[in-house]
Amino acid sequence: MRTVIVGFGVQGRKRLRFAGADAAGVVDPVASEAEFRDIRQVPLESYDAALLCVPDEPKVEILSYLLDHGKHAMVEKPLHASSEAELHRLEAAARRTGVVCYTAYNHRFEPHYVRMRDLLTSGELGRIYRCRMFYGNGTARPVRDSAWRDTGAGVLPDLGSHLLDTARFWFGDLDDDFHVVSASRFENRAPDHVVVAAPDSKPQFEFEMTLLSWRNHFTCDIFAERGSAHIESLCKWGPTTFTRRTRILPSGRPPEESVTLTQDDPTWELEYAHFKMLCAAKAGTDLGHDIWLLKTLNRLSDEAVRRAGVS
Repeated sequence: MRTVIVGFGVQGRKRLRFAGADAAGVVDPVASEAEFRDIRQVPLESYDAALLCVPDEPKVEILSYLLDHGKHAMVEKPLHASSEAELHRLEAAARRTGVVCYTAYNHRFEPHYVRMRDLLTSGELGRIYRCRMFYGNGTARPVRDSAWRDTGAGVLPDLGSHLLDTARFWFGDLDDDFHVVSASRFENRAPDHVVVAAPDSKPQFEFEMTLLSWRNHFTCDIFAERGSAHIESLCKWGPTTFTRRTRILPSGRPPEESVTLTQDDPTWELEYAHFKMLCAAKAGTDLGHDIWLLKTLNRLSDEAVRRAGVS
């Protein structure tokens, strides 16, 4: 499969690395390494698919061009649009031309994320009571120095999209009953620390996201009827540990099983292989998940902006 990389920042360089011999060119309006400044300059016969690593605003326009011309597309999360109708139009275009439009959530390929999904699917934990996740990095200063990243709801659409996607990866369809508990602007113009929760859902959810962690970190705690399960860190920040505890009745110290991995981040390579498989199989495009995320993130973002007093 011949692939072009659209956008040659941090994400684009990662995607190029794992596209390897598939790479048919790079598109970027300013990067000196790019062969093209605009996707429309790339000869249509020279590529089959595109990997979009661009800011939110041009995503729909570029995707529309690609899908209308029968090109597969993988776009970095979240799939931003001004309305749900735009995503419906993209979905219809992909189906009409028989191509794949896929939104990249590479954490789904994190080994312990897969391990957690399999455990939850097995039912071995019994009734799930509560899921709490924390996702933090230390990028407050580079985000503040960015012309487009330190705007709107800030950290919420960036890291919150990962957490909402992870919850659906593990638990399936969710109701849209999340609300913002707190939204703060400690160093940035846009919110740099946000907590959202769904205390009335089953299971309950609480997500905390921040640009102020300084050391990049992820944790997850799931509490359930027959025990609990926990993730500490990600492969890219390794070592990463998955811990399962089995409840002792009526009480007592639970038996504990832990798996610790120290390895390079496998998610980028695995996700690109997954995308290629979808393209080869001519899998149908379904943007229902993206539409749910857009609606939920837009509502939460409006709430976060109000709470943080963003003018």
